[in-house]
Amino acid sequence: MKLATLRLGGRTTAARIDGDEAVALAATDVGALLRQDRWQDIASADGTRHQRSDVDLAPVVPSPGKIVCVGLNYRNHILEMGRELPEYPTLFAKFTEALVGPNDDIELPKVSEALDWEAELAVVVGSRVRGADRAAAEAAIAGYAVLNDVTVRDYQYRTKQWLQGKTFEATTPFGPYLVTPEEFELDADIVTEVDGAVMQRANISDLLFDPVHLVSYISEIVTLNPGDVIATGTPGGVGHARKPPRYLTAGSKLVTRIDGLGELVNIVKEAS
Repeated sequence: MKLATLRLGGRTTAARIDGDEAVALAATDVGALLRQDRWQDIASADGTRHQRSDVDLAPVVPSPGKIVCVGLNYRNHILEMGRELPEYPTLFAKFTEALVGPNDDIELPKVSEALDWEAELAVVVGSRVRGADRAAAEAAIAGYAVLNDVTVRDYQYRTKQWLQGKTFEATTPFGPYLVTPEEFELDADIVTEVDGAVMQRANISDLLFDPVHLVSYISEIVTLNPGDVIATGTPGGVGHARKPPRYLTAGSKLVTRIDGLGELVNIVKEAS
């Protein structure tokens, strides 16, 4: 099943994607859908149909209760950054104000010229889970989406804590769909293109800590609720690691793609 959040005349609605059509569902967005009992049944129901090409997409979960991000989780990226493989996941947070839709503009901060790309697989939680073993963690995953953890590098490295560089407003595209686990294989390729040039290409199987491990580990720390999001980390090829470094600028076209999940296409615009 493939789910999305549509923008329709000043409101949003959850929808199921059926080919070229988006079928409106009885929920204001995908996060609200996941918080309902037996959400799978609601997601399977019929409703008003819209041509997919005629509707605008919001972030697939517009207001997650939590966005937990994982740093240094692809083996090739860890080595690229000159670090050793970690024993435990490196976690940080992102706030909902950072999120934009899969085709929205990304805001270029006025205070920085070091805006970097980080293609990521996003995990969306579908049921409440705390202290989960692998079986419970796997069962708690509602599905997967594409996210780009666009990062303001100079702010990130001002201190040892990364949050300030990771949660600038209107910088993180997320979507286009939530694809349920039975329709997605975790050996898919993940790709970033900037102005038509491939900057990142890897296979998700290179993850050091896989989605099930991350749900289990994070649930040891805090209860995960329906609609919560885990961004699982980025592979090698980020702009900051290049010599010389390369960053996004006004007018840059950023495409983030994961096979089987779709793509994000975003233009970088100067903040107003």
